Amino acid sequence: MMWSQLRTYGAAAVALAALAAATGPAGTSEDDRRAVWRAAYRPPSVIPFPETNPYSPAKADLGRRLFFDPILSGNNDRACVSCHRPDLAWSDGRARASTLVGGDMDLRTPTLLNVAWQDGPLGWDGKFHSLELVARAPITGIGNMNSKIPEAVQRLSADESYREAFAAAFGDPVVSAERLDAALATFQRLIVAGKAPFDRWISGDEAAIPDAAKRGFDLFNGRAGCSGCHSGWSFTDSSFHDIGTATGNDIGRGRLMPNSVALRYAFKTPTLREVGKRAPFMHDGSIPTLEAVIDLYDKGGIERPSRSRQIKPLNLTAEEKADLLAFLGTLTAEGDRDETSAVFPPQAPTP
Repeated sequence: MMWSQLRTYGAAAVALAALAAATGPAGTSEDDRRAVWRAAYRPPSVIPFPETNPYSPAKADLGRRLFFDPILSGNNDRACVSCHRPDLAWSDGRARASTLVGGDMDLRTPTLLNVAWQDGPLGWDGKFHSLELVARAPITGIGNMNSKIPEAVQRLSADESYREAFAAAFGDPVVSAERLDAALATFQRLIVAGKAPFDRWISGDEAAIPDAAKRGFDLFNGRAGCSGCHSGWSFTDSSFHDIGTATGNDIGRGRLMPNSVALRYAFKTPTLREVGKRAPFMHDGSIPTLEAVIDLYDKGGIERPSRSRQIKPLNLTAEEKADLLAFLGTLTAEGDRDETSAVFPPQAPTP
């Protein structure tokens, strides 16, 4: 979790303690608790960029061009956007990503929404140490873009317009693997979830979401405990959890951390932004609908040593499940998204 997030949640905890003291031994009122919870979901004011790869418009434009161009693939027939489609919430709508020959990869294509705020390792199992290192895996994957980085660099170097774009972004026309990584990562950090009804409600518009969604929000942050993992403006703690679904050799982070009991069957917490557009769900696309996801969490998943402490049977009523579903429906941005609106300014949306 990023320091800025820790400060937000720390302030929320202090505020809740103060409210509890002010309202007496019975604790805070329902409205007070909701107010404190709402404060933890205020949007950030800027998009974070690392000091080692600062933002520039020219670099973002280059990254965007590379993202949509099949020049990076071995046969010039596949691009980053082939799996990360703007109209499908920057995923692909499949249970598992498609291979070059039409088969299935091992994992579902993760959304790129709000990846700038994804702290720590990236990927379902955390095998990427930074966003700058992610692109090489799909570019070189035999079943994916099936290219070689030196060949991709050579192709770009042979294109005068690309040399000019690299010169604008980096000060000279040299094309390198590291600059390719930096440009793609810069563009991807600009893929930010648009303002949703939930955001209008957080900013004070009480009519922005229905009462059922407000009850769902209370449940999400209260008894159901969803916010224990899906926290903050981007609805993720950027950590890894076993939610009691994976079996067999599908051990997630445990593959990289074999000595950790807690990380066996643990996968990265995805953002819930645009979740209504991202079916099917889970790292392997095994859950077809949000209703089925809620049912799974209600049952508590497989009980085992690695299962997250957040996961336990909830015994939700049908009305509570409907309220949670109504709340999740408020996290989808209003308006359509296409490739022409892919690049955002380095300042994030504000309420």
